[in-house]
Order: sequence, then structure tokens, then C-alpha cells
Amino acid sequence: MVKTASTMLSLGTAAPDFSLPNVDGRVVSLKDFKGSKGLLVAFICNHCPFVVHIRPEFAKFAREYQAQGISIVAINPNDAKAYPADAPDKMKAEAESAGYAFPYLFDETQSIAKAYRAACTPDLFLFDSNQRLVYRGQFDDSRPTNGVPVNGSHLRAACDAVLAGRAIEEGQRPSIGCNIKWRPGNEPNYFTGQPSE
Repeated sequence: MVKTASTMLSLGTAAPDFSLPNVDGRVVSLKDFKGSKGLLVAFICNHCPFVVHIRPEFAKFAREYQAQGISIVAINPNDAKAYPADAPDKMKAEAESAGYAFPYLFDETQSIAKAYRAACTPDLFLFDSNQRLVYRGQFDDSRPTNGVPVNGSHLRAACDAVLAGRAIEEGQRPSIGCNIKWRPGNEPNYFTGQPSE
């Protein structure tokens, strides 16, 4: 598995708009989350070992923080033709199996992934109540092969700060995951694809 690091989009960036189909067929847009205490946009997919590794804890994290007023939306940007395990029909089954209590959207054109400068799965973007970026980085220090427990400590700390109206501590570490599976000829020119570890 190839390790790819997130691009670390500039803090303070306004959340790029989106309007994408959810696994239940309805269209979900950025405006649907206006008024939230915070918004987490998570680029994930079904098959990536890094996503599979955090899946149970991520679902648990989502339930806990949604109850506190953080909105969560996941977006699958992968090329479903080349990776049929990430196709929309499989996404619905994955959401049910994983216990995802948040919208799981399909970015067929990959334009939204590009707007967020997403590079890997998982790639996590936390916005404050004004939908300005305050955290982008890893869920925690755990990786599929390093033996560190999955607990979401970095993202939890960031969400706690947003809920408390505090600044997030410096030293945000990029997420590491599988590279987004871009359609042929659709690869963005903004990321190096170099892992940080």
C-alpha cells in the first residue's frame, strides 16, 4: 500500500461548496450544515486499509461528536470504474455495515476532492461554526501496521477545542493514507504524493 500525505490546506480557508448524492439517494450540500457548531468533511472510501483500520473508532467518534453539535459528512472521491469496491451501491452497504450515522457522498467527477485539495483516504478537514478551516490532519497516530491503538485523539482534541471556542494547538500532523484513486487524466497537480513518515 502506498502512503500518501494530506496536502495541509491553509488554515482559515472557507469550506468549498459541494452538492453530492448520498447513499440514500438524496442530495446533500454544504448549505445543509449552516448553523452547526463545526463541520468535519472526511474523504474516505470503502476499501482503503487506512480507512478500514480506523472505521469502528471513526463511527464511534462520529456518533459522540454529532451529539455535541459537530456535523459530519464523508465523501468518497475514488474512481469507481477502476475500483468497483468503492462504487455507490457498495457505499450504501459499507455505511450500514460500519454504522455510519452521517451522510456518505459520492464525488463522481472528483471536483470536490480537488476543491479541498484532498490527496488521500482518510483526509480530514474540520471547519468551525463559520465554516472556516481550523484543523486538517490525522485522526490519530495509529496506522495499520504500527500497533498504536486507534482512539482518534488528534481529531477529538480539535473538535473539543471547536466546541469550547478555543484555538487548536499548533503542530497539526498530516493524515497518511492511500492516495485517492484519480480517474485517468484527472490527477491534480497540487500534491507531492510524498509520505511524511
